[in-house]
Amino acid sequence: MSIPTQILSSGYEQPRLGLGTWDIRGREGVATLLKAFELGYNHVDTAEIYENQREVGEALQEVDRESIFVTSKVPAEKLHRDDLLASCQNTLRDLQTDYLDMFLIHWPNPNIPMEETFAALKEAYERGWVRSIGVSNFIIERLEQALAISELPIANNQVEFHPFLYQRELLEFCTAHHVAVVAYCPLARGRVLDNPVITGLGAKHGKSPAQITLRWLIQKGCIVIPKAGSEAHLRENMDIFAWELPPEDEAAIDDIQEECRLCVDPTWAEF
Repeated sequence: MSIPTQILSSGYEQPRLGLGTWDIRGREGVATLLKAFELGYNHVDTAEIYENQREVGEALQEVDRESIFVTSKVPAEKLHRDDLLASCQNTLRDLQTDYLDMFLIHWPNPNIPMEETFAALKEAYERGWVRSIGVSNFIIERLEQALAISELPIANNQVEFHPFLYQRELLEFCTAHHVAVVAYCPLARGRVLDNPVITGLGAKHGKSPAQITLRWLIQKGCIVIPKAGSEAHLRENMDIFAWELPPEDEAAIDDIQEECRLCVDPTWAEF
C-alpha cells in the first residue's frame, strides 16, 4: 500500500507513517528494517544516540535511497557549530548516504546559543547534507524562540505524543506555525493496549488498540513513528489510513484521564 505524505514547510513531503528504530539493533534490527521496506515503509527514524545508524545504513543499501525518507538527530551536547557539523558527517557516514531528509535537534540545550546551532544547521543544508531541519522535545516557548531565530523553516517538532500525553496546546501552536508534529512513543510503549476506552473502541471497529491509537493520532494531524519488531506488527501499524474514527470516538480518546510522560531526559528536559 502507498503511505500518505504530508507537505512540509521546507517543501518536501514526509510519509505520515514511519518506523521508529530506538532499540532496534544488530542483525535482527537489519532484518526488521528490510522487512519494513519490503512491506512498503518508506520513512525511517534514527538518531546518533540510538547507536544503530550503521544497521540502518546497511538496510538502506538494499533499497532505492531516494524512495526512503530518513530522519536523524544531533545530540544536545553537540549543538555548537563544529560539533554539529561533525555529528552530521558521522551520521552520513554511518548511514552510507549523501544526505538526510530530516535532521533534528534531539533535545534543546540552554547552555548553547540557538543562534549558533541554527546557523550550523543552515550550513549543513547549504552543503547539501540535509534537506529539511527540525527540532525534538521543544516546548512552545522554546519553539517560539527557534522560529524567530532560524533562517530555514523548522519542518518538524518530534515529541512524545499519545492518548496519555495529549499535547493539545503544543499541537495547535505547531499547526499554526506550519511545523509538523511527529509523535514518538505513539503507543505509550504498549500501555494503550490495556486501556479500556481504547480496547473498547477496538472491539467496536474490529481494530487492534494500536490501530485505534495510531488512527487517532493521524486524525489529529500527527506523523507517527511506532516501533515494531515483528512482521505482524509492521503490517498492523500500516492499516490505519483506509478508515476513520467517528467524531464521538475520537473525542472519547481525547477525554482519557490517565496521564503519563515516559521520556524525560534528566539534563535537558524543559517539561
